[in-house]
Amino acid sequence: MPDQKTLDARTAGADAGPIRFFDLETPKKMLRADIEKRWQKILDHGAFIGGPEVGELEAQLAGWAGAKHALAVASGTDALVIALMGEEVNANDAIFIPGFTYNATANAVLVAGATPIFVDVEADTCNMDPAHLEAQVEAVVREGKLRPRMVIAVDLYGLPANYPAIHKIARKHGMLVLADAAQSFGGAQNGVRIGALTDMTATSFYPSKTLGCYGDGGAMLTDDAARFERWSSIRWHGTDAVKKESIRVGVNGRLDSVQCAVLLSKLTVFAEEMKARDRIAQRYRQGLGNSVKMQRVPEGYQNAWGLFTVMVENRADIMKRLQDKGIPTSIYYFKALHQHRAFAAHAPKGGLPVCEKLADTVLSLPMHPYLTDGQVDRIVAEFKAVV
Repeated sequence: MPDQKTLDARTAGADAGPIRFFDLETPKKMLRADIEKRWQKILDHGAFIGGPEVGELEAQLAGWAGAKHALAVASGTDALVIALMGEEVNANDAIFIPGFTYNATANAVLVAGATPIFVDVEADTCNMDPAHLEAQVEAVVREGKLRPRMVIAVDLYGLPANYPAIHKIARKHGMLVLADAAQSFGGAQNGVRIGALTDMTATSFYPSKTLGCYGDGGAMLTDDAARFERWSSIRWHGTDAVKKESIRVGVNGRLDSVQCAVLLSKLTVFAEEMKARDRIAQRYRQGLGNSVKMQRVPEGYQNAWGLFTVMVENRADIMKRLQDKGIPTSIYYFKALHQHRAFAAHAPKGGLPVCEKLADTVLSLPMHPYLTDGQVDRIVAEFKAVV
């Protein structure tokens, strides 16, 4: 084992090293031998689609989340689409979604044939505003053209949405709640993990997510056995259990064995990575103090820290000056959903003021489990110097 002087030198070198916005290289090197061993097994058994790795992954995902059922699918978007198809939504069904998130949420609603209703978000949590959700639902009811059917609550940047309040509104109007947990897998609310908080949950395994594979991937979780069976059928072209007859409209939404093997390997370090993300986030928050507005984490909420995001007014200048210091940043997202041309027909009258403001001010700083304390301190110091 190296002596303390050698270990200190290595730490100092890492602290002074290049800062990555996301770090896919470190875990790849760390897990490469294990991943290649798992891939070799796939080459040997030859079940590239529907191999034993799929069922093993689904069991581990359900176990982690505390859900009864998990289904591995081809992407986070497929997870959303299949969930909507499983409820047989149509153009008369209103699906309420936050106006500030990735376009996949809106695309899924439209691809599934339903009608998106955009809801403003809270300025401090960046998540769906329950008060505006209730107002939007009541407006739909008054108009009488659409049936309130489902709420898709996005856990933006890794922070769980206000599910207690959202569930109360949904139950009042006979709606289901689908959690879009593309950025929040690994998080929790009041001791219950993401995946077991709502009627159903969709998550993404895009490489940069809290749990990521080496391509596209996703999963769906629920406690409802009948819903899980519908999803399983839809995922495989809508076929029956023996794959001989299409019993409903379906898609090719399978996650292949190779990607499942990557995720099984990643799960061996996932708990430690989540601890590291939280430690890094707390170091950011303590270091930044009152120098900038940050996402509020309500009591009892465990943020998965898929991204670490602040709000600034002079964003372009700050990004340029940080880049000059070797600190990468990014923007999630440049526009509110109703500001996209593809979704403009569904824009609410008067717009969504908070969503629009966030689109102009949010800025994400580097966040991954392999940032060193020294690197975080460098980022904080340089950021405070330019704001």
